[in-house]
Amino acid sequence: MRTEAVITPVESVTTGQAAYTGRSPWKQKLGRFKRNKRALVGLGMVVLFILVALFAPLLAPFDPAKQNMQIMLESPNAHHLFGTDEFGRDVLSRIMYGARISLMIGLVGVLIAVVFGVALGTLAGYFGGVLDAVIMRIIDIFMAFPSFLLALAIVSVLGPGMVNLMIAIGIFSVPTFARISRSAVISVKHREFIEATKAMGGTHARIIFKHLIPNTIAPIIVLSTLRMATAILTASGLSFLGMGAQPPTPEWGAMLSTGREYLRTSPHVCTVPGLAIMFMVLGFNMLGDGLRDALDPKMKV
Repeated sequence: MRTEAVITPVESVTTGQAAYTGRSPWKQKLGRFKRNKRALVGLGMVVLFILVALFAPLLAPFDPAKQNMQIMLESPNAHHLFGTDEFGRDVLSRIMYGARISLMIGLVGVLIAVVFGVALGTLAGYFGGVLDAVIMRIIDIFMAFPSFLLALAIVSVLGPGMVNLMIAIGIFSVPTFARISRSAVISVKHREFIEATKAMGGTHARIIFKHLIPNTIAPIIVLSTLRMATAILTASGLSFLGMGAQPPTPEWGAMLSTGREYLRTSPHVCTVPGLAIMFMVLGFNMLGDGLRDALDPKMKV
């Protein structure tokens, strides 16, 4: 699994740079992002997949579920650009609709992880003490298991299916978000503006939602982008094992699983969904790396 890079929010450094250069912190970050060619390529790849997913009904040349046994395992040609599968279904159309499924699984899974992980990490970092110890020990137990095996165990208990797959991805991603959020909150909660808010009678809820979370959101954004790649790869792996989306759903991992039987005679059935997974994961990883470099206040202007 990919190791996610983490950035620490250091607002004073960013503010100092902004005062020196006369540019706002967000303009500096946007400028760094624009200068990162690899990040722009990753952004372009992600945007392309999102557009394909959104407009799949308009772009797909055929019905992804329609079978035609007369053209089964047909090689790529002018009529079927990516060929057909073992049931005569157009592979290009199934790839386009499969982008919807992969993005939806990744987005919902990461959203679950962000909501619960940030909540637990913020509470643990802000209040500390016994609450911190209890939450982090539970998090440590979950992190003791390899991510993919933990997701596989959860899906095995809940049963195969897309909804259970999203829940499993969300659960195994919670510990990472909780630890990052806790570290970011601890680095911010002792600063002067937090102490001033407390002295003025600010409630815990006001401090958390108005000051802590907005000032610790940068590493969460970076981690969410990188975690999308991990979620999509994990979902494809579980579907490959038959624990995710079920046939005839055009999910890339499931397509890869059925296509491996025809790898020698019709390699396009297996190769095309494999390449789709690779490029989508690569796009999110490149975008995440670019966001990390852009949002890191210690980077040069």
